Amino acid sequence: MTERLQKILARAGHGSRRGVEALISDGRVRVNGQPATLGMQADVAVDVIELDGVPVHADAPAVYLAMNKPSGFVTTARDPQHRHTVMQLLPDDLPPHVFPIGRLDRDTEGLLLFTNDGEFAHRMAHPRFEVEKEYAALVVGAPGRAAFAALAAGVELDGKRTAPAHVEPAAPPAGHESREGHVWLRLAIHEGRKRQVRRMCAAVGLPVRTLVRTRVDGIELARLRRGTTRALSTDEVRRLRRLVGLAEQR
Repeated sequence: MTERLQKILARAGHGSRRGVEALISDGRVRVNGQPATLGMQADVAVDVIELDGVPVHADAPAVYLAMNKPSGFVTTARDPQHRHTVMQLLPDDLPPHVFPIGRLDRDTEGLLLFTNDGEFAHRMAHPRFEVEKEYAALVVGAPGRAAFAALAAGVELDGKRTAPAHVEPAAPPAGHESREGHVWLRLAIHEGRKRQVRRMCAAVGLPVRTLVRTRVDGIELARLRRGTTRALSTDEVRRLRRLVGLAEQR
């Protein structure tokens, strides 16, 4: 059965849809010995697909993981500044091409999802699917009604208003404590702009001292220890795939 080459490469774990399009555009992909082009179709049962001269196997088992990312780790596969990356925290026995879905800032900790399913990763990160993400933020000071109202309605960032957020006072997340002169807030958003929660809070006069992502849709951080991972359950994977319009896996 023929499929779009981008879909085959994404399913084989070579990145999101946008990432594999870049691989094709850069001339790194060949089909039956010929350079591939965007929009090309192929049949994995018949055609020889190569990336950088190495055959692509689209039958690797799909992996879906949750990590409790510690502060001080960057969300990237390789870092030219030689900082610690989240990839160093993954188990050693994973199939190739597992990568993080989206990003958490170096100083932000909490729930980070990983997969080798490129189409799933693309949809989970795409704003069209409005995947809700919840954060616990330790802010300086005591927010008043005006601050809560502004965050709930959306604030201006880079000339564009953020989507409405759900925000309320909260207890500290697991492994954290209260601090005098500070307040823990729970914020739920479905956008993913760079450093969005920190910038939203700063815009209403509430500097963030600690930020923890505690939930992605129905996936909870709960008491997963910092720096460790767990496999998502079948029900969790099924729920997320339905959320982003993907069929259940067989």
